[in-house]
Amino acid sequence: MSDPREEFLAGERPDDVALYLADSYVSDERLEQFGDRVADGVLIVVDGERGRNAFRAATGTGAMEFAKSAMNLEGTIDDGLTSGKCPDVSADDGHAVQFVFAFAEERNEEVGGIYAEGDVIHAYAQCTCGTAYSDRWNAADAPDL
Repeated sequence: MSDPREEFLAGERPDDVALYLADSYVSDERLEQFGDRVADGVLIVVDGERGRNAFRAATGTGAMEFAKSAMNLEGTIDDGLTSGKCPDVSADDGHAVQFVFAFAEERNEEVGGIYAEGDVIHAYAQCTCGTAYSDRWNAADAPDL
């Protein structure tokens, strides 16, 4: 694999983070030099420290503070990290992901559950309505992009 997003989603880049920034949230063509143009935005996979700094610069919020606030509400974030379903709505009525922050956690049999099965992707999203939510899945379930 040579695609950073595929490597990240497969759990092969545990020291990196992934950021998705929707064009509707941050419109800055310079972001494309750091990541890849994807559906309605840019997806960046970089080392953790640079990623957390980029997240703060783009959103005005610390990445781990955002993750902590989002983990209290489970929603659905797609495996490609570019969209999701806001848990505050029952139908898709214009809600959309503004940004996503994600990291991979290596397999940990001591913790059990999905962590014993393999690497886990943790993803946190912010909806246009202001709701922050989280999702997680086993990296073995990563899509072929």
